[in-house]
Amino acid sequence: MGDSYDYPAQYKGSNRRRFLKLTGAAAAGLAQGVALPVTARADALTKAQRDSMTPQQIIDEMKRGNLRFQKGERKPRNYLREQRASAAGQYPAAVLLSCIDSRAPAEVIMDLGIGDIFNCRVAGNIDNSDILGSMEFACKLSGAKVVVVMGHTACGAIKGAIANAELGNLTGLLDKIKPAVQATNYSGERSATNYAFVDAVARKNVELTIADIHHNSPVLSEMEAQGKIEIVGAMYDLHTGAVEFLA
Repeated sequence: MGDSYDYPAQYKGSNRRRFLKLTGAAAAGLAQGVALPVTARADALTKAQRDSMTPQQIIDEMKRGNLRFQKGERKPRNYLREQRASAAGQYPAAVLLSCIDSRAPAEVIMDLGIGDIFNCRVAGNIDNSDILGSMEFACKLSGAKVVVVMGHTACGAIKGAIANAELGNLTGLLDKIKPAVQATNYSGERSATNYAFVDAVARKNVELTIADIHHNSPVLSEMEAQGKIEIVGAMYDLHTGAVEFLA
């Protein structure tokens, strides 16, 4: 699972990167709905920076990163310096469960860097005991404050579940998505070739995965009840590049 949470809080070097710096006037600006300024790129997220933020502030930064992505912009960053700065310890702000789709890399579409998030990827962004354990490590032991389950449009795994596709171990994976197919209210054509239906099922699949996290992880549910973390859903649109965080 990478470097443990007991490493020193700061990597020894200069020019710490302010991934989500929320102090002084910047914090006041965020409270008023003003986006944080894009600061010069330095190194990796520190424990002090991560711990100073609320879950909602972390989500807001992800939203701003996605807006930059949609505009073809990005924060100035040096991946080599991020790699070196995070080698002695990692302090990610969130853990994401997303699909393996090659067109939906979370760090890219939300303009994040090395050490910013934990990322679990599996076809159809479904959970299991291993993923739940990974999320519990990320939040309870390593200090991440947000759990995001992110689906996407035109998802091949969703289409496979709708079409009852069968192929080796993939058959069992798709079976875990089929409850979302059945639970989706849709009055039009319920087929894998109808992308409006596919996207509706993908959204429902996110909802059911979040419900499953609440049901099967007392650790995460308790942390959320205490206000220590937020568990949220999101949908990524392959055509527009937009990430929609679900209420």
